[in-house]
Amino acid sequence: MIRVGIAGYGNVGKGVKAALSQQPDMELYAIFTRRDPGSFDGDLPMVAMADIEAWKDRLDVVILCGGSATDLPVQGPEMAAHFCTVDSFDTHAKIPAYFASMEKAASAAGTLSLISAGWDPGLFSLNRLLGNAILPQGSDYTFWGRGVSQGHSDAIRRVPGVKNAIQYTVPVPEAVEAVRSGDEPVLSTRQKHTRLCYVVAEEGADRQEIERQIVTMPNYFSDYDTTVHFISEEELRRDHSGMPHGGFVIRTGKSAVGSRQRMEFSLELESNPEFTANVLVCCARAVVRLHAEGKQGACTMLDVPPAYYACMSGEELRRTLL
Repeated sequence: MIRVGIAGYGNVGKGVKAALSQQPDMELYAIFTRRDPGSFDGDLPMVAMADIEAWKDRLDVVILCGGSATDLPVQGPEMAAHFCTVDSFDTHAKIPAYFASMEKAASAAGTLSLISAGWDPGLFSLNRLLGNAILPQGSDYTFWGRGVSQGHSDAIRRVPGVKNAIQYTVPVPEAVEAVRSGDEPVLSTRQKHTRLCYVVAEEGADRQEIERQIVTMPNYFSDYDTTVHFISEEELRRDHSGMPHGGFVIRTGKSAVGSRQRMEFSLELESNPEFTANVLVCCARAVVRLHAEGKQGACTMLDVPPAYYACMSGEELRRTLL
């Protein structure tokens, strides 16, 4: 059995706990939290985050469920110094720098860390790779939504004066139609998506300043047409309590004799965090297998043999899926 720890018990952490119950070869040993472990109901194996190093030789892998904005850049290297890890770092522009910091920490410790797992980055990254390999003469297009972005919502909640918030990413219909037509349009970031933010402000907070900080936030909102709506806590609970998401990756191009070709991969998710959690769990299995073979440092889903994600033998995979 693969002994698993969870670091952080928000939406993704809860999804990981649920996902592990479907895996016959994995067992949850501990959930590490910055909150008081005694404040949780039931028989959850809660442990204070401050005590995590004591578990160094008792876990095969730790799944990091913190946010990309401020948690993982600090928590990732700290954890990689003691454990094999998996995380869902999703700030695309900062992935190379984050990879470098995780490579340094994990290589020094002899551990293995798989970063930026999930559906994008993650599954969508794999499909972009396949599209480029199969259709070398062509164009990539990725559309997200309409759905709730966990990372972007978390980034808004970090803005001073914000009590709670949620953010929706919405594809521009005209852009999607142009891509599917096969015309290979050149589209800017702003032309492909819009962002809708629903914000509950703290009493007395400067709403204009909150809006300014959101719409100018680099790597999150500054490159998009972003609309900020201020609503009440009651409206947020009533109208925005779900966590749907999805999207699609399209590769259009021509084969060598000039025939038009299009590849498309899509997801429609009722629960973004639950699906992300399921991806993290199968990546945790892959990390344990790779580390057992001697691999150390950092890696991504692009570096993993697909068979390592599955709880099946090679013979089973060939018989049932090939």
